[in-house]
Amino acid sequence: MDVRRAAERYRGGEPEAGIESWHAFSFGPHYDPDNLRFGALIACNEERLAPGAGFDEHPHSHTELVTWVVEGELTHRDSAGHETRVRSGDVQRLSSAAGVRHVERNDGDTPLTFVQMWLAPRDPGGDPVYEIVHGIADSTPYAVPEAGAMLHVRRLTAGERTAVPDAAYVYVHVVRGEVRLGDAELGPGDAVRGTGARDLELVAGAGGAEVLVWEMAADSNG
Repeated sequence: MDVRRAAERYRGGEPEAGIESWHAFSFGPHYDPDNLRFGALIACNEERLAPGAGFDEHPHSHTELVTWVVEGELTHRDSAGHETRVRSGDVQRLSSAAGVRHVERNDGDTPLTFVQMWLAPRDPGGDPVYEIVHGIADSTPYAVPEAGAMLHVRRLTAGERTAVPDAAYVYVHVVRGEVRLGDAELGPGDAVRGTGARDLELVAGAGGAEVLVWEMAADSNG
């Protein structure tokens, strides 16, 4: 298990424009050839947008973008004609395929925090696909077959235990609260990258926790 602490992430964004970003992988000017991807995962970005702030229209291609809102409300618009509001508990996926443009904004009057994860598809190209699952139930897996990956969302009560999937690649990201994984004590923003994970278990701390767990196949590392 490779533990990555929240403080080790690359700081980005434009604070003067109300945008704060933390990148878990090599991103933009923070180039790190030893941290380009893990399994299918090529980005795990925590974004904080002040009211009225956001990302103007920009392109993506050959990437699966999965978004989890922590607090607030995210306005999404894309060049395929989709316009939605994404709230806490919703899972949003934009399969950019051969190319799509989108806008992400905080049009609300309270701060917005979301985690956006990018995955590399097994086969590039195709037509863009948009999907949103409102209020996904706890422990209900969300499949991204294009990337050979499955997202597990867990909201754990104090002391609750949950098994980590046995998989070639497992990525655990703590959204809020504290958990224990093996000998590692993890807090908000901390992550664990597990290769060939077997018989692992998460245990929530006294205040409970919210955790995102990616289960990825052996052929999802390019």
